Amino acid sequence: MTQATPSPSSIGLIALDWGTTSLRAYRFDADGRVADKRALPWGIMNLPPAEDGAGTSADAGFRRALQAACGDWLRDFPATPLIAAGMIGSKQGWREAPYLDVPLAVSEVGNTMTVVDTGFGVPLHIVPGLLQRSKLPNVMRGEETQVAGILDQLQVDDILIGLPGTHSKWVHVRGKRIEHFDTFMTGEMYAVLSNHSILGRTMQRDGATDADDDAAFVRGALVAKSPDGRAGMLSNIFSSRTLGLTGELSPRAQAHYLSGLLIGHEIAALLATTDGIRQQRIALIGDDALCERYRKALALYDLTQVDIAAAATEHGLWKLAVHAGLVSSSPEH
Repeated sequence: MTQATPSPSSIGLIALDWGTTSLRAYRFDADGRVADKRALPWGIMNLPPAEDGAGTSADAGFRRALQAACGDWLRDFPATPLIAAGMIGSKQGWREAPYLDVPLAVSEVGNTMTVVDTGFGVPLHIVPGLLQRSKLPNVMRGEETQVAGILDQLQVDDILIGLPGTHSKWVHVRGKRIEHFDTFMTGEMYAVLSNHSILGRTMQRDGATDADDDAAFVRGALVAKSPDGRAGMLSNIFSSRTLGLTGELSPRAQAHYLSGLLIGHEIAALLATTDGIRQQRIALIGDDALCERYRKALALYDLTQVDIAAAATEHGLWKLAVHAGLVSSSPEH
């Protein structure tokens, strides 16, 4: 792990959100505004193939992906600082960026980065992940950047931030310090159950939604709040099949019901383990449609003061670059 050398740039910043399956690149101007952006399928587990005679090492694959994402930017805007967050810093990434221990101030996340020689004349600064040590440890990699972005966007010190997705995160921030976070494998559980279990045999998933689907989602989300919810999620999920067998849910409604049931249990567990959640400001970051579903589930528990953030990732990449001394802050940030 190498400390980033402060060298504030008047040129701007090239930033990468580099995950497992995708790579998103952003070019910022000197004022911290996104001047250009791209999305490519070159995540760390799906790097571009080598051409005949080209290098086949892991480094070569990452360099090919970097060239595809922003090689022209690196050529046209030389000496522009380069930063990346996400799974690029994992054990399977270009270089492992060791975890920082929680709790810690959000401003400290950008202080220490792992620096990689890209071969393009500018080093890549990789944002570290976060580790919560306990009997049941917890980790995040990439979400810390979104947290930094939303804190700066909303200008708040204390907030509960939800990041719905494959592995949903709930991050407790107090005094601009990440104090604690929880992970729920809700999205992955939904995918596994609907695609690889008997529950999916009677479901229809066409992506469309209507009022009946919304009602099925709410019905599922309310299960955890009802006396039936005390049986636990492992018992409750079977009802997505039995309600179909008894004609109470259509094949399409079953999928929405299961989604609601899993998200409802996630929210119920969060409420059961979090003190003072009803007094906290809440923000959601992620896919708009998924965030809207979480907002509906939270409202069932009278949690209605919920913000949905936009562009938190790119905003966070700029902010962490400021903390690292790679760029100068601007009046807008």
